[in-house]
Amino acid sequence: MATDDKIYENVIVERPADGVGVVRLNRPKALNALNGPLMLELLTALEAFDQDASIGCLVITGDDRAFAAGADIKEMAGLSAVEMLTRETTSAWDRLRAIHKPIIAAVSGWCLGGGCELALACDMIVASETAKFGQPEITIGVIPGAGGTQRFTRAVGKAIAMEVILNGRNLTADEAARFGLVNRVSADYYNEAIKLAGEIAKRAPIAVRLAKDAINKADELALAEGINYERRNFHFLFATEDRKEGMDAFIGKRDPNWKGA
Repeated sequence: MATDDKIYENVIVERPADGVGVVRLNRPKALNALNGPLMLELLTALEAFDQDASIGCLVITGDDRAFAAGADIKEMAGLSAVEMLTRETTSAWDRLRAIHKPIIAAVSGWCLGGGCELALACDMIVASETAKFGQPEITIGVIPGAGGTQRFTRAVGKAIAMEVILNGRNLTADEAARFGLVNRVSADYYNEAIKLAGEIAKRAPIAVRLAKDAINKADELALAEGINYERRNFHFLFATEDRKEGMDAFIGKRDPNWKGA
């Protein structure tokens, strides 16, 4: 298993398969609670993979016990409203949204609060049978602050989101799959995520990037606007070498050789 040259304190960076970059949250004693240093290292590692032409898909994971059990409450407890507004980690979530390559969350164990928001901010989720998803911020007198009220509701619908966020209900992995929060549940969740990432990494890179971009716009635009946005991305791809290669390969009944150009 290849490991990235850069040494981090709170994450482990790996390349377990061709085209796949993994960032593993590594604060096991704190159940991978998201503090400022971890978030900054996570984003630095993801951005490095995003700029690496040899990587086509990313995976964020934790360990079997916890993906991430939430934000680090001890870090936040003494902060004022102004300090929360201006903390550098707030911008980390905007940086996460700016990653162009697809991101898969490989989730086992606790996935709560900020950890659940991190998984929701990814493009796909592969969960273990022990995964538990929730937004328990209401139990400490606040609400989700990194997209939980928005992404959770879009994923599972208003009624379930209300119960989860207003009353601290956790969803089991099977419930999360039934409500559309996760792609699949597997005892071998990590290898399933790596396999899925490897398959996506073999696709045409620019087409993958623009497909992700168009899908994300579906949450933001009205249908007619979304279709126009999709159409612009579709037309743009006809200017790429990969589009010609893909169609030539299909006609010639051979595998395409993508160049990312």
